[in-house]
Amino acid sequence: MHKDIATPIRTQEILKKYGFAFKKSLGQNFLIDTNILRRIVDHAELNEESGAIEIGPGIGALTEQLAKRSKKVTAFEIDQRLLPILKDTLSPYDNVTVILEDILKANVEKVIAEEFAGIDDVMVVANLPYYVTTPIILKLLTENLPIRGLVVMLQKEVADRIAAKPGTKEYGSLSIAIQYYTEAETVMIVPKTVFMPQPNVESAVIRLMKRAKPIVEVKDEEFFFTVTRSSFAQRRKTILNNLTSQLPDGKSKKDQILRALEQTGVDPTRRGETLSIEEFGRLSDALLLHFK
Repeated sequence: MHKDIATPIRTQEILKKYGFAFKKSLGQNFLIDTNILRRIVDHAELNEESGAIEIGPGIGALTEQLAKRSKKVTAFEIDQRLLPILKDTLSPYDNVTVILEDILKANVEKVIAEEFAGIDDVMVVANLPYYVTTPIILKLLTENLPIRGLVVMLQKEVADRIAAKPGTKEYGSLSIAIQYYTEAETVMIVPKTVFMPQPNVESAVIRLMKRAKPIVEVKDEEFFFTVTRSSFAQRRKTILNNLTSQLPDGKSKKDQILRALEQTGVDPTRRGETLSIEEFGRLSDALLLHFK
């Protein structure tokens, strides 16, 4: 029986065998606690017919747990120094493919079609590199891929912002962008001690389950996101001030912005963080007439 990858001793052995040095620029922090990995996989609710996409497999600690519980695992790795290590550590599993490619540049839809042919249930499960967490999640959601959802480890502070509710200081345009597509909930807080090397920040696992359709129906999605981002540009400012200063030609269209706020029943002196996603949806549709 081969030993689990995710123990401090086994991780040290592997790194030493290959003379591997961590690259700070790639945000490499490997997990060394098998129980935590199993719990992450539990939250993905995989079965023998599921496919799993992993991003940044490292030396294969999470990959191994995914391989044990799904039909097929496809992992994207950016550091080619890890390929021979993964070939070695994952040799007991014949259901894993590692692709040397930056997920942000990859044609993920094509990869899913090729790698998971005949598999209807695909989840993204990953310990994400913290410096590119948000772009990765947004790419996977905006490309409308055939995935059930994501279970990802990320900085706790980012997880708090993603899952935040209106009226809290964490709530912002990121909360809206991700909750528009998914139901978001933080499912685990992960201590620094289970990583090698230990990161400087607290980590959390967030589960993002895709909605059948976005939480609000808007006439123009791109404009909706422009309105939400503009509303949080300066957190101390009122929604009227933010929209006036941030929207294209906002200053000359202040009257129209006021009218749209009145129409949708939003007090112009409110701040962005007090508006629900539904309110933003109505507001962006009302503003659309004047800005497109």
